[in-house]
Amino acid sequence: MSLIEKAVQRLDALKQASGEQAAARVSTDLAPNVVAAPEPVAEVALGAGRTSSSVPEANRVPLPNPQVSRSIQIDLHRFAQIGMVTPDLPRSAIAEEFRLIKRPLLQNATATGPTAIENGSLIMVTSAMPGEGKSFTAINLAISMAMELDYTVLLVDADVSRPSVLNRLGLPPERGLMDVLSGEVSDLGDVLLRTNIEKLSILPAGMPHSRATEMLASESMNRLLEQIANRYPDRIIVFDSPPLLVTTEARVLATHMGQVVIVVEAEQTTHGTIKQALATIEGCPVKLMVLNKSRGQGSGSYYGYGYGYGSEARPEAA
Repeated sequence: MSLIEKAVQRLDALKQASGEQAAARVSTDLAPNVVAAPEPVAEVALGAGRTSSSVPEANRVPLPNPQVSRSIQIDLHRFAQIGMVTPDLPRSAIAEEFRLIKRPLLQNATATGPTAIENGSLIMVTSAMPGEGKSFTAINLAISMAMELDYTVLLVDADVSRPSVLNRLGLPPERGLMDVLSGEVSDLGDVLLRTNIEKLSILPAGMPHSRATEMLASESMNRLLEQIANRYPDRIIVFDSPPLLVTTEARVLATHMGQVVIVVEAEQTTHGTIKQALATIEGCPVKLMVLNKSRGQGSGSYYGYGYGYGSEARPEAA
């Protein structure tokens, strides 16, 4: 008689003598080479829409479904075709222009000693009015910074009334900033999106909220900014903000920032409009301006912080 058959007979004898409860406590020395499978106590997934029928309904325990940050794919070929910065075309005209724009911002973000800027790694990109190209600038700036060797970049869609970052990436709306501030999402990592650009992550705007301004001014926002700014010393955070003269959210957000980049549409935005916009963010320590949709003087020529090469302006829109 085999060892297994002897163990089975011994188990039967124990059941008759001591009942089911004693059988569950049989010492492993009776059958040292046999491992008994435990009774199933949780629901077992068998495929799409199917579960094991051998477990009583009352004893089934739902399997955990933890929220985790996930990856998204940016179509870099499409981005290159529409004139965006892409890591695989580091010497393109648009990439060169954003190198000029990002350099002083990175220097300010990492300055130490007497030249250090409080919250210098928090950079808000905005404009006076809609349609001047601030979302275009924020996305390209974030990608350009992510191409650096020494930094990781988080792009935050803070235009909570009219979010556009995911739309420009060809993706549907996702939970994000507003959901964290409202308490609907408890862990920031649940809504961060990793991208196929190695050092770039995205925090979507999230679901619309009627009290967005108050939430951006709340203590929860302060704690969130401290978390994302200080968790990684090499991280730069770029915020795509609403226009300054259209909503109050941008002015509230600016109070948290170390640097503000104001996008100005060439030949459209008036000096009076720019002055009015600047007056709303007087408290921000660093303010820079980017001239967008400018007409160049010839192929390959630089004309300051601008966008576009050649004699015609490119069809970029905010």
